[in-house]
Amino acid sequence: MKKIQETGTLSQACSRRDFLSTSLKAGAAAFTTALLPNLSAKAQGQYNVLFIIVDDLRPLLGCYGHAKMHTPNIDKLAQRGTVFNRAYCQFPLCNPSRASILTGLRPETIGVQDNFTHYRRSVPDVVSLPQYFKSHGYHTRSIGKIMHGPFVDNLSWSVPTWSPRNRFNLYTTSWNSLDVSDGELRDGMVASYTMDVLDQVRDQQFFLAVGFYKPHLPFNVPTKYYELYNSPVIENVPDVVLTPQHEMRVYSDIPAEGGKISKEKSLELIRGYAASTSYMDAQFGSILKQVDALGLTENTVIVFCGDHGFHLGENGTFAKRTPFDVSVRSPLIVSFPGQHPVGVRTEAIVELVDIFPTLCHLCKLPVPDELEGISMGPVIEEPTTPWKTAAFSEVDVGYTFSIHTEQYRYTETGSYDSLTKSLYDHDVDPSENVNIAYSSENEELVASLGQQLKAGWEEALPLHLRQSNTSQTLPWDINKDGLVDMQDLLLVSENFGSKLPEHLNADINQDGLIDILDLLLVAAHYGESSTFNSPTPFNILPEHIVMIEKWLIKVQTIEDTSDVIRKGIATLDTLINLTKPKANTLLPNYPNPFNPETWIPYDLAIGSDVNIYIHNLKGDSIRHLNVGFQRPGKYRSRSRAAYWDGRNAYGEQVSSGVYFYSFDTGQNILTRKMVITK
Repeated sequence: MKKIQETGTLSQACSRRDFLSTSLKAGAAAFTTALLPNLSAKAQGQYNVLFIIVDDLRPLLGCYGHAKMHTPNIDKLAQRGTVFNRAYCQFPLCNPSRASILTGLRPETIGVQDNFTHYRRSVPDVVSLPQYFKSHGYHTRSIGKIMHGPFVDNLSWSVPTWSPRNRFNLYTTSWNSLDVSDGELRDGMVASYTMDVLDQVRDQQFFLAVGFYKPHLPFNVPTKYYELYNSPVIENVPDVVLTPQHEMRVYSDIPAEGGKISKEKSLELIRGYAASTSYMDAQFGSILKQVDALGLTENTVIVFCGDHGFHLGENGTFAKRTPFDVSVRSPLIVSFPGQHPVGVRTEAIVELVDIFPTLCHLCKLPVPDELEGISMGPVIEEPTTPWKTAAFSEVDVGYTFSIHTEQYRYTETGSYDSLTKSLYDHDVDPSENVNIAYSSENEELVASLGQQLKAGWEEALPLHLRQSNTSQTLPWDINKDGLVDMQDLLLVSENFGSKLPEHLNADINQDGLIDILDLLLVAAHYGESSTFNSPTPFNILPEHIVMIEKWLIKVQTIEDTSDVIRKGIATLDTLINLTKPKANTLLPNYPNPFNPETWIPYDLAIGSDVNIYIHNLKGDSIRHLNVGFQRPGKYRSRSRAAYWDGRNAYGEQVSSGVYFYSFDTGQNILTRKMVITK
């Protein structure tokens, strides 16, 4: 992998790949836990790091030009740092966005595109941001919500992660004005604990990650923060708002699926969001005061960001997980000792995946070659410097990909048999209300933006950082047409078992036999091209889907768990999900018979809460697997299928015999037999 660095600046880039390719390649100098140094940061005089990440925070802040918002502490940080007005997340959902930030890699690279996949499951040897700093002698801590949900990563932290207990989780409505003190709620507890930790580690070199929970729903905060907002902070609230987002429908005051939110309820929710933001700001202010009081300001880098944006009625919806700008755009503020200039707002396009390399450069650590972001240092030094031509984001595996340029947001959504495009001109339509993709006058513009989307993120890097366009021979391009696509996978499959294949180069691993491992090695590089601006190969036909299903069955017998094999499997998962299932289907578990663990594959025609119940022959309940809400798709590989460890509800291994498992989606219940052999 080629590393390009400007002498005397903070600039760095990674080598070019297409949109679906990976940085964790076989044969590359993989950056893994085994290669980490054991250094002393203190001896090198590097800065401390205070990394603040906030759940569901959009740039609705005073320092972003919203005068009605009460966010004095975040605004104070902005006055001593750089405000990035055009920072974009890579996937507007908690887990994929946070995993991308923490690994410095994009969601499609690490295979994290939902709220249920731990990045250690898909790329177990990846080195996270705090883990990297820990390896360089930093004392690392995780306080509050850094990773999504129950996920932890012990490799990243010097001590176990700390999260507060939620004492006010019994409310069933979307917002509540509470007669409680700040410290009785989770963010107040996070602030208090952080202040104690700062006092404890003041004489150490530290990397402190602090995650605030608000303004995530429900908007439960002390009454005094609601009293700050007696008039709407957002104007032009629509009379009715549709609510397709699943997370909104769980509250008793929100209509069920298909229902609408009234203007009155919208105003309540907007007020609740604003109050929750101000509550979080007050807790951040306590931490900021402690940093100043302990004399840490002069040697601590502070990065403040949200994990993604949040709709408050715009574009007909609430919540996130849409390609719209308000869902993908995030606040980002960087402040470090001796910074100049300060108190400025830059319009340079940056991405949250850039945080990892930026912190490395500011703290004078070498930037790992494998990262898929670049340091924002040059923009901090010169806010008007020419920078990225576009930011890249996605929503839902294999379906929706977007670029965000200086003037436009362009998105492609679809599968092999259909492709929907959307284009919004922010110069005339900043709220993204009118899709102009199908106007005849924009045909050339749409084609150009489509080509830019397919070219991928590396071609959007600053000009002086782009890899030169040098033609190369790709060993996984079986038919040598310059593009690794479905035709190459089919050629490998057609030669399975052959020792003298028609295409001699189909034996990718050169073990003398063409088999599923060779196919996965090709799949791991799917979409790569030896020519500039080649289209991403999404033209998957129905007969291709049948073949991919057969390959995924073969994959179940593979014991190789290397990064490149996992990437190949993830590619097959992506390709098979380019067509949505027509019906819910429960497939045979594998292995079967099994001992001691098994995977339960299934298809979902529509998004559903998935529950799997395991029974013995007598019908007695053995175990309930609460998979949670899943999007439409095919959950057939080990990384996506439901997992059972062979234990009952009490944690005991169950005995040999015949069992049944029922698949409940709320719409129907399907049942199959499984066998355990000890």
